[in-house]
Amino acid sequence: MSGYDRVVQPAAGDEALENHLGGDEARNYRQYEFDMVSPHVGKSMLEIGSGLGHFAEQFLPRLDRLVVSDFDPYCVERLGERFAGRDDIDVLQFGLPTEIPLKDKVDTVVMMNVLEHIEDDVEALRSLARVTLPDGRIIIWVPGYMQLYGDFDRKVGHVTRYTPATLGKTVTEAGLRIEVLKPINFLGGIAWWLAVRRGGVGYPDPRLVKIYDRTVVPATRLIERLIRPPFGQTVFCVARVV
Repeated sequence: MSGYDRVVQPAAGDEALENHLGGDEARNYRQYEFDMVSPHVGKSMLEIGSGLGHFAEQFLPRLDRLVVSDFDPYCVERLGERFAGRDDIDVLQFGLPTEIPLKDKVDTVVMMNVLEHIEDDVEALRSLARVTLPDGRIIIWVPGYMQLYGDFDRKVGHVTRYTPATLGKTVTEAGLRIEVLKPINFLGGIAWWLAVRRGGVGYPDPRLVKIYDRTVVPATRLIERLIRPPFGQTVFCVARVV
């Protein structure tokens, strides 16, 4: 399938989805993701790398149209089952960069922890821009800072981790106009560095994720309401299609 050869990521399964921390142990983090993204979402949305569809499903009450997608056949099959019988929801399978098989353009594209898997990230964003309405938004959530790159990143197929500068360069080269670009999840970045780079953790322990979710995430949200953090575990970008 077009684009697959330029995507670096292992096959997914119920216990191997990396896009969003799942289960009850990460309830606060999932809400944090939604609250960061939702103010920028319009009435029609394409999500890239939808996994099992948990994140996209949250937007349904505010959308007229939803398109979920993944390049992994397992995820596409699960998405088809999850949204079966919904005329307002389409399920697509493709890998970026490619000509996306979307008949009608959307006003919002959301990609959560996807761009870092794609070697030709500039062309991937150009592919998305072609199916986004003029002045529509492309929302990008990526892992931040190569200082945090470790075994986990290698195992899940991360080509890179971004800074605001490197992500901004990619977005600009793709012909998009930056509206929001900032590091987020400041305390999470520190916790990740201690666990992965200093502690040698190869994959997040569910018990530690639960503690992190109950303590670090609420503290991070409070801090970020007061100050702009100098770095973070994540870089968040909202770009407009010119």
